[in-house]
Amino acid sequence: MTRTADLFQQTSKVLTVAELTRQIRGTLETKFRAVWVQGEISNYKLHPSGHQYFTLKDQRAQIACVIWRDTLPRKLSGQPLVDGSQVQVYGTVTVFEARGQYQLNVQILQPRGVGLFQAKFEALKRKLEAEGLFAAERKRPLPKFPRRIGIVTSPSGAAIRDMVNVLRRRAPWLQILINPVRVQGTGAAQEIAVAIRELALPNEAFAPLDLIVVTRGGGSIEDLWEFNEEIVARAIFHSPVPIVSAVGHEIDFTISDFVADLRAPTPSAAAELIVPDIVDLQRRIDGCTRALSRQLLNRVRDAQQRLDHTRETLQRCLAHKIDSYKRNLAHITRALQARSPARELMMRRNRFADLHRRLVASPARLLENARHRFERIEGILRVLGPDATLRRGYSITMNERGKIVRTVAAVRPKMKIRTQVSDGEFTSEIQ
Repeated sequence: MTRTADLFQQTSKVLTVAELTRQIRGTLETKFRAVWVQGEISNYKLHPSGHQYFTLKDQRAQIACVIWRDTLPRKLSGQPLVDGSQVQVYGTVTVFEARGQYQLNVQILQPRGVGLFQAKFEALKRKLEAEGLFAAERKRPLPKFPRRIGIVTSPSGAAIRDMVNVLRRRAPWLQILINPVRVQGTGAAQEIAVAIRELALPNEAFAPLDLIVVTRGGGSIEDLWEFNEEIVARAIFHSPVPIVSAVGHEIDFTISDFVADLRAPTPSAAAELIVPDIVDLQRRIDGCTRALSRQLLNRVRDAQQRLDHTRETLQRCLAHKIDSYKRNLAHITRALQARSPARELMMRRNRFADLHRRLVASPARLLENARHRFERIEGILRVLGPDATLRRGYSITMNERGKIVRTVAAVRPKMKIRTQVSDGEFTSEIQ
């Protein structure tokens, strides 16, 4: 009882079956991740859902396997999967919690005997492609005229010698920085990845690079395998500097080729792709120079012709303007001559003399005319004036204020009035 109680106290929590199974699953998936397993297929079943289930076994053990519908096709190399087939599978270890059974989620399946290198290549290629490392839209254009490039390769290989010879011949101005690494063998992939990062990141030891080339000569898939490692692929992917992959011969393809911004079939071809040929550049420059000279000559001749035409036009316009000014000047001269100061002075002097004569003669004549007009008016007044009317027997009656009485209604009884006759006036009172 005491021992049982101690064990009970040591276990602070009682797990459910699901919790225990989930912990086991986490441990398996963390521990094993993806593995390669070979064996014989048995109990193969194609479910209506499209998923494929089978058991992979050998003489001593077996493991459940599942191929999800969207992972692999139902046939392998044109033949359906059948019990008894000897295969190699690549997948992740997990647990089917509903049954408490661990199983292998198969991602690659191939007949037994196909090289593991090729299978690993296909698996990594599929993985990185799904993550977008091969996407065409992320690949950057190479600079047309790079000034400084870095090369990651073995310093003793034939590839670097061929590449440098081509670069020196085509682009003598180019600055080349070689970061030496091992290109095969254990640990070479880590060296290649580190070398890429060293060249791509800012460094006080050298100026920034325009381009990086990852290269080596040809060989078997085993020889080229370091360029198929994930660490190299991710170093290329994260490089801020464009990268060209030139690994092996034209028929060789590596993961680095798919991730790089440009794949060159050979190291020498890479040299021809990344820099222009100075001879071709000189030929193109000479051609451009000749074309520019012809264009310049044509433009100069055209400008000269336009200048001549403009000069003629200006001369015609100037001559027309001068003729117009001459005509205007002649007209103004004639007008001035017609109104010369001497002639104008003479005319004014004659007019002044005439006015003087008229002015001297005017007072007597004006006085005589005025006297005649006065006598005529005086005669009219003698005939038509009030005195003449009174002498003819008429009289003028006025009230006390001297206002003429014109009607009977203007008088009243006891009102005093004055009556003017030809020889005087008298006062009366109205009765």
